[in-house]
Amino acid sequence: MAFFQTPPTLENQFTDDVVLREYLARVLSPDVLRAIEPELLALGGLAAGELFELSAHNPQDEPRLVSWSAWGKRSDRIELSRLWQRAQPIAAQFGVVAAAYDKKFGAAARIHQMSLVHLFNPSSGVYTCPLAMTDGAAATLKRAGNQTLIDRAVPRLTSREPAYAWTSGQWMTERTGGSDVAISETIAKPNDDGTFGLYGTKWFTSATTSQMALTLARPEGNPPGGSGLALFYLEVRDEAGNMNGISINRLKDKLGTRHVPTAELTLDGTRAIPVIGHRDGIKNITPMLAITRTWNAVCAASFMRRITTLARSYAKQRVAFGATLDKKPLHVDTLAWMEAESMGAFFLTFRAVELLGKEEAGVASEAETQLLRLLTPIAKLTTGKQGVAVVSEGLEAFGGAGYVEDTGLPVMLRDAQVMPIWEGTTNVLSLDLLRALSRVGSLSPIMAEIYRCTEHAPPSCKEAAEAARSATTHAERWLASAMAEGIESVEAGARRMALTLGRALEVALLVEHAAWEAKHDKPLRAAAAARRLVASGVDLVLDSLAREDAALLA
Repeated sequence: MAFFQTPPTLENQFTDDVVLREYLARVLSPDVLRAIEPELLALGGLAAGELFELSAHNPQDEPRLVSWSAWGKRSDRIELSRLWQRAQPIAAQFGVVAAAYDKKFGAAARIHQMSLVHLFNPSSGVYTCPLAMTDGAAATLKRAGNQTLIDRAVPRLTSREPAYAWTSGQWMTERTGGSDVAISETIAKPNDDGTFGLYGTKWFTSATTSQMALTLARPEGNPPGGSGLALFYLEVRDEAGNMNGISINRLKDKLGTRHVPTAELTLDGTRAIPVIGHRDGIKNITPMLAITRTWNAVCAASFMRRITTLARSYAKQRVAFGATLDKKPLHVDTLAWMEAESMGAFFLTFRAVELLGKEEAGVASEAETQLLRLLTPIAKLTTGKQGVAVVSEGLEAFGGAGYVEDTGLPVMLRDAQVMPIWEGTTNVLSLDLLRALSRVGSLSPIMAEIYRCTEHAPPSCKEAAEAARSATTHAERWLASAMAEGIESVEAGARRMALTLGRALEVALLVEHAAWEAKHDKPLRAAAAARRLVASGVDLVLDSLAREDAALLA
């Protein structure tokens, strides 16, 4: 009889995720955990069932731009994939955005929400992209205090009713550049009613099917640079369903995230409303970036968890050289590395989530607020790089099947690749960390966090705890030395310093969880993960890097 390989399978993604369940048991009160578990259980079932089937087995089902009607009228209509059509009501009903604004859970609201994101993202065709921007828009509007816009948009952005809920776009990128939004060419011309007409091209706008967007433009007469930009609110279509002075030039042909309808737009008199004043637009999008970068980290960690889960399932099914792969020590070593990286990313990300929830609930201490400022860029850049490496290794764990499109595996690597790019590349986030450090004043919040996590390290984690402390001390010493040499030395090593801090924090947070495991007689998985991360390398700082770079590239 001919042989046919049994594919990997997914169980309920909540019950199957020991790391998530142990984490929630550790950080949440029993009452909160009991309240949210049914929702997590239900979404975990959908993530492993209906949504997984749609995401894994329809690789050609992508959005399509219909520019003209049959009778020659400009329509600019985007037809969405079946997966996205299904993901929209599920995301609303489960409150994947709304849960963050559920006041009954207080500081735990963000943990509840991001647990939903963690389960939903890998099976959603990256529908989390518009959800992240929606969350960011709601937070930005609330922070800006424009009551008219809050009343108009926030109830829809945070609704659990699919027919009423909106998503938001985030239109910042232009042909002049992505991260350097200060050189935006979009002009805002005042109208008689206090609104503005926007004129320009937005080169990269994700989820163009959203009902509204926040964007940057320069009011006429304002100076160049970031301070001359203003933050604007716009709705994509008017009440009659016609485009609001917006033409969709084309959909972007991207490497990954192909379910996401990313478009190039021309704005020609697009009616828009200033969110907060007519200047300082970049400063005013800061709340949005903090939210979307946190989503980015959660999604990167969730991709790692998904590919690791599939690879472990496959290892139990696949026979090679006389035994299943899960009996082959070399393959087990590879799976263990993936598991450790995935666990480290999870705990780093959810520590940032915890602090975000505390800050929004008004219960964060000054030290926790400072730590959050540093942790947000660190978590985003660290998990983004880990995500690509782990998913790539995961595809290799399937051999040739990992390279075959209709297994549903290659798309995971393409989608993971967006994580270190969207919302700031690794280098840009490293520079953002330097700016955050200039405001906070030192690395002391990071040092304090690492010592807090490792203070009660179990015996099995003593060396890992010391490695985390040592790496952070080296980063602190390097930073002082580089600052004495000048800004070029600081910038040259900023990426290595940031990744060192990220990995040191991951080790420390794993040690903290290992202490909980030991106390509750759980298998010491976090302890093993901490040791594995240390073995893979934590301290990436190189002294005198600027001179080395100059010599290498001469």
